[in-house]
Amino acid sequence: MAEEDDRQEVTDSPIRGPTLSTSTSSFEALDPHDPNLSQLANTMFSKTSEYLYGELTSTLDDYRLLENMNRAVITKYSDMRNLSVNVKKSMNELNEKYSSIIPLLQQIDQIEASVVKLEQAAYKLDAYSKRLEAKFKSLEKR
Repeated sequence: MAEEDDRQEVTDSPIRGPTLSTSTSSFEALDPHDPNLSQLANTMFSKTSEYLYGELTSTLDDYRLLENMNRAVITKYSDMRNLSVNVKKSMNELNEKYSSIIPLLQQIDQIEASVVKLEQAAYKLDAYSKRLEAKFKSLEKR
């Protein structure tokens, strides 16, 4: 039995004799073989090579596209950052200007309130002068 187990592990090669190969193929590198099979194998390897080249090329193209997109995004974010910095500066300047004119705005509010009071006084004075004129005319007629 031990001889049979040893015999199963050893494979006989037609040229070299017994080997320890576990391969079931009878192909030997220097053996003449079927030219059609060789042609098909070459075609298969060529097509596999083309396929793998295409896959790698498309992956490379994807990475290039991502790189270009990243550059575009970096540029866009840089532009947006510059814009936001400018907006911030403008807002700070406007806030400073607004702070500086607050006393003037308060004076304008006071002047407006005074004008409203003056206008009311003018209407009262006008009404009083009309009544006085009417009274004077009535006294003059007598």
